[in-house]
Amino acid sequence: MSSAPNVSRVSSDGVAWLASAAPFPRSTLALWQDRPDAPVVLPCGTVFDVVSAPVVFGRRMLDRLWDEGAGSGPVAVFRGRMLLFAALGTAQRLPSLLDWEEWGSQRAREVPPLLCHGTGDAVTVPALTCEDSAGTARWVVAPETRRPWLPGPEVLLWAAVRAARAAVRISIFPPADQDANVYDVSRRR
Repeated sequence: MSSAPNVSRVSSDGVAWLASAAPFPRSTLALWQDRPDAPVVLPCGTVFDVVSAPVVFGRRMLDRLWDEGAGSGPVAVFRGRMLLFAALGTAQRLPSLLDWEEWGSQRAREVPPLLCHGTGDAVTVPALTCEDSAGTARWVVAPETRRPWLPGPEVLLWAAVRAARAAVRISIFPPADQDANVYDVSRRR
């Protein structure tokens, strides 16, 4: 069981922080004041970067961050992807760190690709109220302060590697022959 906080609603300071990423923060605040249930597209690379992972693997990463590490910044789920808000520069640095760890190699095929969003990219953030009846967009860890701690590339690499090790079981035995006859010998006398 993860010790990650379960903050489902964005605080007023968190709203101000998210809006500060928009090109026109006051317009974004006005939109959210009129429609707090509206998701909004925000640019990356000015206030935060975002690392996107498939939701199950992203949850494993989040658990590692909270159970074995320093915790996380804001985290959202949007359309089957977990969005981990990260420090500026993470989108530029993390791919080279993943390459160094041979993330895309033959032996790591079971590990999903991570998408890094930085300068020039944008992400859709869930509504402030998290009243998405379909469950496709919600905050897992909602922003609570005007200056949240955001993990950097090394911290996210650490979480991804640990989550991958937990997800991929490595065996020294070759895979079983699916056409072989198998007999239960444990009951013989």
